[in-house]
Amino acid sequence: MSAEHIVATATLNRAEPIIYELGAPGRCAATLPALDVPEADLPPANLLREDLDLPEVTESALMRHFVRLSQKNWGVDVGFYPLGSCTMKYNPKVNEDAARLPGFAETHPYQPEDSVQGNLQLIHALQEYLKEIGGFAAVSLQPAAGAHGELTGVLIMRAYHEARGDRARKRILIPDSAHGTNPASTTMAGFEMV
Repeated sequence: MSAEHIVATATLNRAEPIIYELGAPGRCAATLPALDVPEADLPPANLLREDLDLPEVTESALMRHFVRLSQKNWGVDVGFYPLGSCTMKYNPKVNEDAARLPGFAETHPYQPEDSVQGNLQLIHALQEYLKEIGGFAAVSLQPAAGAHGELTGVLIMRAYHEARGDRARKRILIPDSAHGTNPASTTMAGFEMV
Protein backbone atom coordinates (compact mmCIF):
# COMPACT_ATOMS: atom_id res chain seq x y z
CA MET A 1 0.00 0.00 0.00
CA SER A 2 1.48 3.34 -1.03
CA ALA A 3 2.04 6.24 1.36
CA GLU A 4 -0.43 8.39 -0.62
CA HIS A 5 -3.09 5.66 -0.28
CA ILE A 6 -2.52 5.48 3.50
CA VAL A 7 -2.85 9.28 3.87
CA ALA A 8 -5.94 9.38 1.64
CA THR A 9 -7.58 6.52 3.54
CA ALA A 10 -6.85 8.21 6.89
CA THR A 11 -8.47 11.40 5.59
CA LEU A 12 -11.53 9.47 4.48
CA ASN A 13 -11.84 7.64 7.80
CA ARG A 14 -11.30 10.64 10.10
CA ALA A 15 -14.50 11.53 11.92
CA GLU A 16 -15.83 15.01 11.18
CA PRO A 17 -18.30 16.53 13.63
CA ILE A 18 -21.48 18.03 12.27
CA ILE A 19 -21.44 21.80 11.84
CA TYR A 20 -23.71 22.37 14.85
CA GLU A 21 -21.12 20.69 17.10
CA LEU A 22 -18.49 23.21 15.98
CA GLY A 23 -20.53 26.28 16.87
CA ALA A 24 -21.13 28.39 19.92
CA PRO A 25 -23.73 31.12 20.55
CA GLY A 26 -22.73 34.49 19.14
CA ARG A 27 -20.27 33.27 16.50
CA CYS A 28 -20.98 34.53 13.00
CA ALA A 29 -19.41 33.54 9.69
CA ALA A 30 -20.76 36.52 7.76
CA THR A 31 -22.78 39.66 8.25
CA LEU A 32 -25.05 41.23 5.69
CA PRO A 33 -24.89 44.94 4.88
CA ALA A 34 -27.82 47.19 5.74
CA LEU A 35 -30.59 47.21 3.13
CA ASP A 36 -30.29 49.98 0.57
CA VAL A 37 -33.75 49.25 -0.88
CA PRO A 38 -37.16 49.11 0.80
CA GLU A 39 -37.79 45.87 2.69
CA ALA A 40 -40.22 43.62 0.80
CA ASP A 41 -43.02 41.58 2.35
CA LEU A 42 -42.39 37.86 2.37
CA PRO A 43 -45.83 36.30 2.22
CA PRO A 44 -47.27 34.21 3.69
CA ALA A 45 -46.64 35.86 7.03
CA ASN A 46 -47.69 32.76 9.02
CA LEU A 47 -44.60 30.93 7.71
CA LEU A 48 -42.10 33.57 8.85
CA ARG A 49 -40.01 32.80 11.93
CA GLU A 50 -38.14 35.15 14.22
CA ASP A 51 -35.64 32.52 15.32
CA LEU A 52 -33.84 30.09 13.02
CA ASP A 53 -31.86 27.19 14.43
CA LEU A 54 -28.80 27.80 12.29
CA PRO A 55 -25.26 26.88 13.34
CA GLU A 56 -23.30 29.74 14.85
CA VAL A 57 -19.72 29.34 13.65
CA THR A 58 -16.87 31.58 12.55
CA GLU A 59 -15.97 31.93 8.89
CA SER A 60 -12.73 29.98 9.35
CA ALA A 61 -14.52 27.14 11.19
CA LEU A 62 -17.13 27.00 8.43
CA MET A 63 -14.52 26.90 5.65
CA ARG A 64 -12.36 24.30 7.39
CA HIS A 65 -15.40 22.10 8.06
CA PHE A 66 -16.48 22.00 4.42
CA VAL A 67 -12.90 21.57 3.15
CA ARG A 68 -12.49 18.58 5.49
CA LEU A 69 -15.76 17.14 4.17
CA SER A 70 -14.58 17.68 0.59
CA GLN A 71 -11.39 15.75 1.39
CA LYS A 72 -13.50 12.69 2.09
CA ASN A 73 -14.46 12.58 -1.60
CA TRP A 74 -12.45 10.04 -3.53
CA GLY A 75 -11.12 11.17 -6.89
CA VAL A 76 -8.35 10.76 -9.39
CA ASP A 77 -6.36 13.51 -7.66
CA VAL A 78 -6.02 11.44 -4.46
CA GLY A 79 -5.76 7.87 -5.69
CA PHE A 80 -6.57 5.14 -8.13
CA TYR A 81 -10.21 4.46 -8.95
CA PRO A 82 -10.66 1.00 -10.48
CA LEU A 83 -14.28 1.05 -11.70
CA GLY A 84 -16.29 2.59 -14.49
CA SER A 85 -15.60 5.06 -17.22
CA CYS A 86 -18.50 7.42 -16.70
CA THR A 87 -17.78 8.39 -13.09
CA MET A 88 -14.14 9.01 -12.33
CA LYS A 89 -12.40 9.16 -15.69
CA TYR A 90 -9.17 11.13 -15.80
CA ASN A 91 -9.53 14.52 -17.43
CA PRO A 92 -6.24 16.39 -17.71
CA LYS A 93 -6.36 19.77 -15.95
CA VAL A 94 -5.76 21.56 -19.26
CA ASN A 95 -9.08 20.09 -20.52
CA GLU A 96 -10.88 21.34 -17.42
CA ASP A 97 -9.35 24.80 -17.94
CA ALA A 98 -10.52 24.83 -21.56
CA ALA A 99 -14.03 23.73 -20.58
CA ARG A 100 -14.23 26.70 -18.19
CA LEU A 101 -13.46 29.27 -20.88
CA PRO A 102 -16.37 31.72 -21.24
CA GLY A 103 -17.18 30.57 -24.78
CA PHE A 104 -17.92 27.09 -23.43
CA ALA A 105 -19.02 27.68 -19.84
CA GLU A 106 -21.45 30.44 -20.73
CA THR A 107 -23.10 28.59 -23.60
CA HIS A 108 -26.72 27.56 -23.06
CA PRO A 109 -28.36 24.64 -24.90
CA TYR A 110 -31.27 26.85 -25.99
CA GLN A 111 -29.15 29.64 -27.43
CA PRO A 112 -29.87 30.54 -31.06
CA GLU A 113 -27.73 28.47 -33.44
CA ASP A 114 -26.16 31.57 -34.96
CA SER A 115 -24.62 32.47 -31.57
CA VAL A 116 -22.85 29.12 -31.07
CA GLN A 117 -21.30 28.46 -34.48
CA GLY A 118 -17.81 28.24 -32.99
CA ASN A 119 -18.88 25.51 -30.56
CA LEU A 120 -20.72 23.62 -33.31
CA GLN A 121 -17.64 23.81 -35.55
CA LEU A 122 -15.44 22.36 -32.79
CA ILE A 123 -17.91 19.54 -32.14
CA HIS A 124 -18.14 18.73 -35.86
CA ALA A 125 -14.35 18.81 -36.28
CA LEU A 126 -13.88 16.48 -33.28
CA GLN A 127 -16.47 14.04 -34.68
CA GLU A 128 -14.65 14.02 -38.02
CA TYR A 129 -11.24 13.47 -36.37
CA LEU A 130 -12.55 10.58 -34.26
CA LYS A 131 -14.31 9.08 -37.28
CA GLU A 132 -11.08 9.16 -39.31
CA ILE A 133 -8.84 7.90 -36.49
CA GLY A 134 -11.22 5.05 -35.65
CA GLY A 135 -12.08 4.14 -39.23
CA PHE A 136 -15.81 4.55 -38.60
CA ALA A 137 -18.56 5.54 -41.01
CA ALA A 138 -19.81 8.08 -38.48
CA VAL A 139 -19.28 9.24 -34.89
CA SER A 140 -21.80 10.87 -32.57
CA LEU A 141 -20.95 13.14 -29.66
CA GLN A 142 -24.64 13.32 -28.75
CA PRO A 143 -24.60 11.03 -25.69
CA ALA A 144 -24.40 13.28 -22.65
CA ALA A 145 -22.77 10.84 -20.20
CA GLY A 146 -21.04 7.47 -20.00
CA ALA A 147 -24.25 5.55 -19.34
CA HIS A 148 -25.96 7.40 -22.18
CA GLY A 149 -23.07 6.51 -24.48
CA GLU A 150 -23.25 2.89 -23.38
CA LEU A 151 -26.98 2.71 -24.22
CA THR A 152 -26.31 4.42 -27.56
CA GLY A 153 -23.62 1.82 -28.33
CA VAL A 154 -25.94 -1.09 -27.51
CA LEU A 155 -28.70 0.42 -29.68
CA ILE A 156 -26.21 0.83 -32.54
CA MET A 157 -25.19 -2.83 -32.19
CA ARG A 158 -28.84 -3.86 -32.30
CA ALA A 159 -29.50 -1.71 -35.39
CA TYR A 160 -26.40 -3.15 -37.10
CA HIS A 161 -27.52 -6.76 -36.61
CA GLU A 162 -31.13 -6.00 -37.57
CA ALA A 163 -29.98 -4.24 -40.75
CA ARG A 164 -28.16 -7.45 -41.71
CA GLY A 165 -31.30 -9.52 -41.00
CA ASP A 166 -29.69 -11.10 -37.92
CA ARG A 167 -32.38 -11.18 -35.23
CA ALA A 168 -31.00 -14.25 -33.47
CA ARG A 169 -28.65 -12.28 -31.21
CA LYS A 170 -30.61 -11.75 -27.99
CA ARG A 171 -28.02 -11.96 -25.20
CA ILE A 172 -25.31 -9.69 -23.85
CA LEU A 173 -22.67 -11.08 -21.49
CA ILE A 174 -22.07 -8.87 -18.45
CA PRO A 175 -19.53 -9.64 -15.69
CA ASP A 176 -20.61 -9.55 -12.03
CA SER A 177 -18.29 -6.59 -11.48
CA ALA A 178 -19.98 -4.49 -14.18
CA HIS A 179 -21.33 -1.02 -13.66
CA GLY A 180 -25.03 -0.97 -12.76
CA THR A 181 -25.91 0.71 -16.02
CA ASN A 182 -24.80 -2.35 -18.03
CA PRO A 183 -27.86 -4.48 -17.21
CA ALA A 184 -30.10 -1.43 -17.57
CA SER A 185 -28.81 -0.61 -21.06
CA THR A 186 -29.11 -4.26 -22.06
CA THR A 187 -32.73 -4.45 -20.93
CA MET A 188 -33.68 -1.06 -22.42
CA ALA A 189 -32.33 -2.21 -25.79
CA GLY A 190 -34.46 -5.38 -25.64
CA PHE A 191 -31.65 -7.85 -24.97
CA GLU A 192 -31.32 -10.54 -22.33
CA MET A 193 -28.55 -10.11 -19.76
CA VAL A 194 -26.32 -13.13 -19.09
